[in-house]
Amino acid sequence: MKRDDGITAWLAYVLVRVICMILLMFPLEWNLRTARLLGTFWWHLTPRHRERARRHLRTALGDSLSPTEIDRLALRCLQQQAMWVMEFVFTPRLINEWTWRKYIRLVNMNESLSLLLQNKGALLLTGHYGNWELSGFLLAVLGFDVVAIMRPLDNVYLNRFLVETRRRSGLQLLYKKGAITEAESILRSGAALGFIADQDAGSKGLFVDFFGCQASTYKSIGLLAMAREVPIIVGYARRVGNSFRYEVGAQRVIHPHQWRDQEDPLRWITQEYTAAIEELIRVEPSQYLWIHRRWKSRPRPKRRRAIVGRVPPADQT
Repeated sequence: MKRDDGITAWLAYVLVRVICMILLMFPLEWNLRTARLLGTFWWHLTPRHRERARRHLRTALGDSLSPTEIDRLALRCLQQQAMWVMEFVFTPRLINEWTWRKYIRLVNMNESLSLLLQNKGALLLTGHYGNWELSGFLLAVLGFDVVAIMRPLDNVYLNRFLVETRRRSGLQLLYKKGAITEAESILRSGAALGFIADQDAGSKGLFVDFFGCQASTYKSIGLLAMAREVPIIVGYARRVGNSFRYEVGAQRVIHPHQWRDQEDPLRWITQEYTAAIEELIRVEPSQYLWIHRRWKSRPRPKRRRAIVGRVPPADQT
């Protein structure tokens, strides 16, 4: 990471703080309408992102969608992301231990909450879907010991601001680089460790099926689960309508006893949680970040014969 702490970075930080201050002067619903309008401008003014979203939707769902439906979902994807950015500013003000029920409904969370209450450690996974920060933020607000893995912002002033605002609500952030060194001790302490689990892992990742195509996936999640014998909870925060209303739920809980007898436990774990992320995306595809380059990396030629599933078209944008 290139750390930027010069005058330009400081001015950018001041500008962001001023914009946040202005936004907070108006009701969130007004800002969300503005965000949808900005998302529409984004669609029309950035052909690179528009075409990437279309291409990824065709790769994942093209057999079941018409070109008109693909365009609708791609546009809605960009509008959703603009809304997410707006909500990122408001979330610490809106969500606390007394108000969260006004905005969030828990779905299928009994087993997950029971596991977290045991304080024996767990891995919390989600994808670039809905409001991917909200579920971990909510758990921290409710008093659970949650540590989320993050890539620090290059701007040190903005990064410090982000970390401090989340920590005030109880959510601890751990920088991605070198995180594995601390991850085992965090799990050993009984805390839950959160990951965005649909990141491209490069040529050295483990290639598993995602929407019928091979996607490079980090091995560290499966290795941590195996090393510490902790459950994996695949969760989500799915928007309801156009307002700040969400369903927060668990799509799948994967227990240690389920992988112990597998021939290749690491591959089995990685494929299972990737499949769970795919399942939750299929419920509401418009809330996935289709401009995310999930299929950026390709399997190495020598491994192609051993891999089941088609290889996605080149993603160079």
